[in-house]
Amino acid sequence: MRRLRRIAAYGVCRDDAGRVLLVRASPRSHNHGAWFLPGGGVEHGEHPAAAAVREVEEETGLQVAIERLRDVVTDVERLPEPALRHQDRLIFDCRVIAGTVRDEADGSTDHVAWVTPEEFPDLPLMPFVRDVLCVPASAGRPTDRRDRAAAEPDVGPAAPPERFQRFAAYGLITAPDGRVLLTRIADGYPGAGRWHLPGGGTDFGEGAADGLLREVVEETGQQARLTQLLSVSHRHQRAAFGPEGVPIDWHGVRVVYRGLVDNPSVPRVVEARGGSTAEAAWLPPGRALQLPLTEIAREMIETQLG
Repeated sequence: MRRLRRIAAYGVCRDDAGRVLLVRASPRSHNHGAWFLPGGGVEHGEHPAAAAVREVEEETGLQVAIERLRDVVTDVERLPEPALRHQDRLIFDCRVIAGTVRDEADGSTDHVAWVTPEEFPDLPLMPFVRDVLCVPASAGRPTDRRDRAAAEPDVGPAAPPERFQRFAAYGLITAPDGRVLLTRIADGYPGAGRWHLPGGGTDFGEGAADGLLREVVEETGQQARLTQLLSVSHRHQRAAFGPEGVPIDWHGVRVVYRGLVDNPSVPRVVEARGGSTAEAAWLPPGRALQLPLTEIAREMIETQLG
């Protein structure tokens, strides 16, 4: 069975009456009849926020503006192929700025509607939509729960692609005294020698927050708790070198959380020898800004701790 990954972006749009904009999957979709938030796949090289705006307009006819990143949810969906698809879904709060809702939609959706919270239990909502809208698990669930299929033992690794999207989670992690936790990138890896936020790519079937907490332990030996979802960004490199030294068109999407280690200790790299982390350290923010930092580390320290 093939193993696939997909990054997608969705919009939570509310009107003045508190209704939420939802779309129904058409018969062309393997989830036909289920209700979704408007949204869909992030195209290669596209910022997730731009993807959410584009998808909402294509599916509903409304033009929207992004207000904030609301949540990141992860699920594993069983496809008819057969294949298992891991999806990292970025959820944005949106504000409608123009346009009129279309009653009928094209492509993967066949109906658009403003729905009141009281109507949620009567609709077959996709599980991730139910989670985002805080609808009880017993209400409105599709009869086919393929989106949360457990990974099977015969799932093998995907072949090295010529184009690759990577989803990663990083943490701006601090101690009670205000020091920030940073890691230095090992030789042989992009950005070698620079200090970076702890974190990295998530494993198949692993959520963003869980993946980040795992990476913090592996890279620094610290037990952190996450307190806030800060931002999402992306980076597109058309000729990056993959693990086999072959050029690939690489698109990275990364979310950043704020976190705290209540009982900090001397950082130590726990991951296997030869990993991407050379060392880790607790540093005062002012001292950290004097070091060679990755772009995202400098931005987060300056905007959040400066």
